[in-house]
Amino acid sequence: MLGSQRHRRRATSALAGLGLLATAVALQVGTDATPAHAATPHRVLFDDGHAEEAGNADWIVSTAKPDPLAQDSSPSAETDWTGALSSWGVALQKTGDYSLKTATSALTYGGSSTTDLSNFDTLVLPEPNTLFTTAEKTAIMNFVKNGGGLFMVSDHTGADRNNDGEDAVEILNDLMTNNSVDSTDPFGFSVDSLSIGSGYPAAISDSADPVLHGSFGTVTKSLIASGTTATLKPADNPSVKGLLYRSGYSGNTGAFFATSTFGSGRVAFWGDSSPVDDGTGQSGNTLYDGWNDTGATNAALALNATEWLSGASGGGSGTDCTDTQLLGNAGFESGATTWSAGSGVITDSTGESARTGSYYAWLGGNGTAGTETLAQSVVLPAGCTATLALYLHIDTAETTTTTAYDTLRVQVLNSSGTVLGTLATYSNLDAASGYTRRTLGLSGYAGQTVTLRFTGTEGSKLQTSFVIDDTALDVT
Repeated sequence: MLGSQRHRRRATSALAGLGLLATAVALQVGTDATPAHAATPHRVLFDDGHAEEAGNADWIVSTAKPDPLAQDSSPSAETDWTGALSSWGVALQKTGDYSLKTATSALTYGGSSTTDLSNFDTLVLPEPNTLFTTAEKTAIMNFVKNGGGLFMVSDHTGADRNNDGEDAVEILNDLMTNNSVDSTDPFGFSVDSLSIGSGYPAAISDSADPVLHGSFGTVTKSLIASGTTATLKPADNPSVKGLLYRSGYSGNTGAFFATSTFGSGRVAFWGDSSPVDDGTGQSGNTLYDGWNDTGATNAALALNATEWLSGASGGGSGTDCTDTQLLGNAGFESGATTWSAGSGVITDSTGESARTGSYYAWLGGNGTAGTETLAQSVVLPAGCTATLALYLHIDTAETTTTTAYDTLRVQVLNSSGTVLGTLATYSNLDAASGYTRRTLGLSGYAGQTVTLRFTGTEGSKLQTSFVIDDTALDVT
């Protein structure tokens, strides 16, 4: 679609500063002694489509699939549901804050299936034993990138329960290094090819960490009963963090439990399936009761991590997430205020049209090589769901149908200016008439002060205009 190239914007639209705005838009939140039940249950999907029941494995919350409530609609004990993960599932169900399902077929994202990942907040991969297909890896990675939580449970190298030549170590590493979304160490760690016989990995000292100190209790130790660890690579992803370490290890090696973020989603890794095994399951399986091991706090670790991944808590504080919109001058009608941007980015020029009112943000549209930015800092309250919404119009003079010459990136930065994640990238290939509403998840950054930055980049010839209006950062 052809657009109007402009060489100058009206001078009255220029902002005084070109740097990132340091002032945050803060939200006051209150706390209650006892957290109320979630208005919308946090939706957790346990995978059972990749040989999670092969051999002696029994990594299911219930034999009733996809809905464990079909076995017992009000479970009170782990044996009310049948499966080695029934304790995990029943503990979540009893809170009244979680809705659980089991996937038994290929994982999808954006489809119509009731177990499509778009219907869930968290995906649990409990020691998968068959490789994910190319389409499944794309689905999983996009799910996390767009705000989902991913819980990866491994086992020791060589734990090939269905004798297909693949074990959980290889399968999880393949997911992270051989996908179409981001194969450049997206989570900042790799799973070690180790078989560690036994041990009680200890938690780091961090009283503010929501996984170690969540509403389900304090984590002190976990359990290794033939498992592995991870090697952390913070240079690839600075958000990666080891929470429990094999005895004698610290820093970037020997991490038995680790967390990270990717895009606007969250990731957790556990190096062994034994800690979540409750010792009960289907007849004929040889199981191990790590869930109730008295030398560890495995239940608290599993449940706190699920809580964190689902966006149910930033720190177990019982935050009251009152519905609030955080962005200042969200519709740009106050002109050159609150946002930090290049000269003339916020404008009432007649070269493009606002969706509502008179002002809008216009990045690109110059037809020359260059980059323009628009940014605002916000405080995302812990334990709340946060969603960025905007209306975007793209027009272009480019004629290609295959090459993204001009791009708009929506990114999240920390207070030091480090990019934590890219929420979305649009290009001249997305040009269309009128405005389109876009929504992007930010719950993975809850509890942090972040800067939202739009970066428009044009090539050297034909113009592409990225026009933004009526933004909102909604917290619930």
